[in-house]
Order: sequence, then structure tokens, then C-alpha cells
Amino acid sequence: MLSAVIILAIAVAIYLGYKTKINTGLFCIVFAYVIGCFIMGLKPKEVIAFWPTNTMFVILSVSLFYNVAAINGTLEKMSGSLLYACRKFPGMLPFALFAVAVILSVMGATYFTVLAFLAPITLVICDESRMDKVTGAVAINCGALCGGNFPTSNLGVVFRGLADTAYEASPELAAVDSFGMEMQIFFFSMIFSLILVAIFRYGTKENKNIGKGVVFNKPEAFTKEQSTTLTLMIAMMVVVLIFPLLKILMPGNESISYIAGKVDVGLVAIIFAVIALLMKLAPQKDAIARIPWNTIIMIAGAGMLIAVAVKAGTIEMLSLWVGSNVPKPLIPIAFSIIAAIMSFFSSTTGVVAPALFPLIPALAASTGLSAPVLFACTVLGAQSSAISPFSSGGSLILGSTPKEEDRNTLFNRLLMVAVPVSVLVCAAYNFVVAMVL
Repeated sequence: MLSAVIILAIAVAIYLGYKTKINTGLFCIVFAYVIGCFIMGLKPKEVIAFWPTNTMFVILSVSLFYNVAAINGTLEKMSGSLLYACRKFPGMLPFALFAVAVILSVMGATYFTVLAFLAPITLVICDESRMDKVTGAVAINCGALCGGNFPTSNLGVVFRGLADTAYEASPELAAVDSFGMEMQIFFFSMIFSLILVAIFRYGTKENKNIGKGVVFNKPEAFTKEQSTTLTLMIAMMVVVLIFPLLKILMPGNESISYIAGKVDVGLVAIIFAVIALLMKLAPQKDAIARIPWNTIIMIAGAGMLIAVAVKAGTIEMLSLWVGSNVPKPLIPIAFSIIAAIMSFFSSTTGVVAPALFPLIPALAASTGLSAPVLFACTVLGAQSSAISPFSSGGSLILGSTPKEEDRNTLFNRLLMVAVPVSVLVCAAYNFVVAMVL
């Protein structure tokens, strides 16, 4: 009965967030408090302790640093330079746009930042090059999500933290290497994205004459502040990546293992953010104002309610039910489609991943399926419906469309074409990956 109440509470929180436009995380906190204290008998301090401090800190620190690059124009200049470099291959424009979005996202720009910068550029390029707008939208959407799945990028950091938390709730199971897991998700999403972009590029009749007549203007040189910011971005990536990668290559080296264990992306990002602010690369007030507090509240609030569900045994019950009632070959498809449906109305990082990740450790142990693969199926499934016009990504693309008539047409095609094709291709892809691995 208690598990049913908690599952209902999660569903109601998602519905209320969607219907009222109030942050879903706030509703989750309310339900966590009411259920945890008044039904389960927990102390208020115990419920408050469920607030995911580590995840919140990482999002705050990483976004603070990369906000500097967004404010002083470094990210915008990078996108223009990369697009200009691809001017001799106009027929490959969708893949060029995808590559630009991946690189910007890997460099640390958030999903919303990448789309905010690239959506207006992409729609202009679509008009000039006679490229289908849905193809362009899919290309930058996939690229922003794929790059974000890199272990040190914004989404990758969140997914790593949620995976670690899922295993902390099941201490009897051997924990997964979250860095290696996220690297797998990154590669899986890269292959899936290229397949999806290719389907839209070559399967859409509007792209028959793509690339003819497009003009790329040579971007201006980087300013001194932008060059310095780019140097700091590269340096941070090296610091965060080098020792975990060396640990994988030389697992027996104690010194490298020790240092790798001390490197934390959140703390490193704070150091580089302080350096950037000391060098006056962007105003501190603006950098702090751009921190995604809405996302942080959504993720943390959902995390509290999910923690209550773990405490009540709800997650273990759901895991056993899926493992017992869904045939093993269909589990990856089930996770993929369920995640896609949930993501259609809610946030992948704030709702879908916190709700489904805790099911995976026990389910992987009971079925013999690879836990990293199931994590990947969940992430890719959720991201497959992110192009929906109801999602933040789809709405950003629609908002960048200047003409009302084009906006209405694009809305319908995103909803009726892009979303179904993406979700179905993703489910099939996840099934193949899970069976092979």
C-alpha cells in the first residue's frame, strides 16, 4: 500500500509540474515530507538529509565556470568558427551541425546553452541551404545531448552522481564504475545519434538539394578574454580527464589511483571559476545569475522523493516486478520506452533518471543484463523524446523560428514525425545493444 502511495505521488508530482508550470521538484519535496514524516514516521532531519548535496554542488560549480564562457561570447565564437571550417562540405551540413553541438557540449556548455546558440544559426542555415528544418533541429538536439553525456559534461556529471547514489542504496551489490559507465553511454549515444541524423538526412525528400547556395561568413578572431577562457576550458578538461584515464590504462599504479581518487569535477570547476573571475573574464553577478537553479531544485526535489521510495522498499519492489514479469529480452525496450514517455512531459535529469536509475542495480543483478547498458537504455530512451515541442529543447527551437507559419508547421512535424521516429529507432537500437553486450 505504501509503495502504491509513493508511486502515485511521483506521478502526481510530474502531472502537477506539467499542468501548473511550477517546478516539479517543489511538489516532490512536499510529497517527500508528507509521506516520509507523517506516513513512514521519519524525522524531519532524516527527510532533509535526502537532499542530494553532491549532485547539487557539481551542477552549481560546473555551470558557474561555463557561464563565464557563455557571457563573454567564447561559446558563440567557437560555434561560428567550427561551422566556417565545414563550409566546403555543404551536403554534410546536418553532420557538421551535429559535430559543432557535440564539441560545444563536451566543452561544458549546457544543453540549453548549446541549443540557444545554435538554434537561430541552424534555422537560418536551413533556409539558405534548402535543408529540412526538422533535420537541422534533430542534428543540434542530438549533438547537444550526446556531448552532454560525456563523463565531465553537465549531463554526464549528473548521471554519474545518480548512478553512484543508486548503488549506495544497494550496498550489498558491487558498485559500478560510474566514469566508465558514462563513457559507454557517451559512445552509445554517439552511434545512435549518427544513425538518427542519417535517417533524417537521407530519408527526407526536402533534403534532396541540400547545401546549394549556403554562404558562411568568416567569424572574427577570438578576443583576448575569449582566448583566455578557451585555454581555461581546455585546461579544466585535461585536469579532470587525465588521471581517471591514466587509472584505466594503468590500474596497478598506486600514485595515479590516489590522485584520481582526489580529482572531483565539481571542486576542480570551482577552482577554474575563481581563476576566471579573478581574471575578470565575466562579471561575477551575471555568472551566478545564470546558474540553473530551476534545474537544481527539480533534480534535488525529485531525488528526495526517490530517496523516500528507496527507504520504503518501493524501488526494490518495482525492480523485482519488472524482473519477474517482463521477459529479459524486452527489459531494455521497456526501460527505453518508459523513459521516453516520462521525458515527453518531464525532465530527464530531474525526474526520469532519478526515478528509473534506482531500479537498475538489483534488476541487473537478478537478470544478468549489463548495468551500464541498462543505464544507457534509460538515458537514450529519455533523450529520444527530447525533441518534443513540449520539452525545453523543442520549445527553444520553436522559439527561434521567426515566422508564425513556419513555427506551426515545425511544431506539427516535431510532434508527429521527429518524436515517433526517434523513440522507435532508439528502442530498436537499445534492444540490439543490450542483446549484443
